[in-house]
Amino acid sequence: MNSMMRSGETSPLIWTIAGIALIAVTGVIDVLTGYELSFSLFYLIPVALTTWFAGTRNGIVISIASAASWFIADTVSGHHYSHPAILYWNTSIRFGFFLIVAMLLSALKKAHDHEKELARIDNLTGAVNARYFSELIQMEINRFQRNKHPFTVAYMDLDNFKLVNDHSGHNSGDLVLCTIVKQLKSQLRKVDVVARLGGDEFACLLPETDQAEARVAISKLRANLLQEMHRHNWPVTFSIGVLTCIELPQTIDELINQADRLMYAVKTSGKNSIRYSVNTDEA
Repeated sequence: MNSMMRSGETSPLIWTIAGIALIAVTGVIDVLTGYELSFSLFYLIPVALTTWFAGTRNGIVISIASAASWFIADTVSGHHYSHPAILYWNTSIRFGFFLIVAMLLSALKKAHDHEKELARIDNLTGAVNARYFSELIQMEINRFQRNKHPFTVAYMDLDNFKLVNDHSGHNSGDLVLCTIVKQLKSQLRKVDVVARLGGDEFACLLPETDQAEARVAISKLRANLLQEMHRHNWPVTFSIGVLTCIELPQTIDELINQADRLMYAVKTSGKNSIRYSVNTDEA
């Protein structure tokens, strides 16, 4: 169970099965110990775990199963009531209690996930932020260790962006940034990641992409971005450094720094171009 709680990849079905198993164990113990000992807290554990990790619908299923198990335990353990309807009334109350707990936990989980998502996203553009981008690169490095498939990081700096802010105001500058992210997301694959690293600097992570594929994708991307800038009469162009990893990088920071150096080389040699390399080459 501890290993399941540490894993964010355990399927809802597995959590639901585990919840049913916990209910079965709790019900058996409840019967063996008799009706004088209360086990209400233990019935809540599978309800809470399943709702949190498997979702509201599965939490409701486990709530029903918990109430049913308690009903069976009450019946089998020989607990007699002054009127037969009391057993059904108590079962209904217990189910209602489990259901309320499940719904409250579900709402709390949604709020928690929303806050977690906000902490990963740049508020202005909707791109992922620098911190989360580093986490995603680490995940890609971990995958690289398993399958040895290359991946590519593109580091992008906007040329002449300051002119937009100076001449048209910061609202126009914000519009430029948002438009660029929108274009990047529309042109890249769903598995690709767009990040705003700060100011007018962006990065893209292209999983399982070699240098030949990166050349095609980034060249097309830059052409579409330039067309969009021209359509809005914005004097912005793009200096891009593209690093393809065919061997395991030493650190995430070194990987990003290599891509940054490629971009800076473009900046110092006339701007508005792309420079490519692999992580075994000198940037």
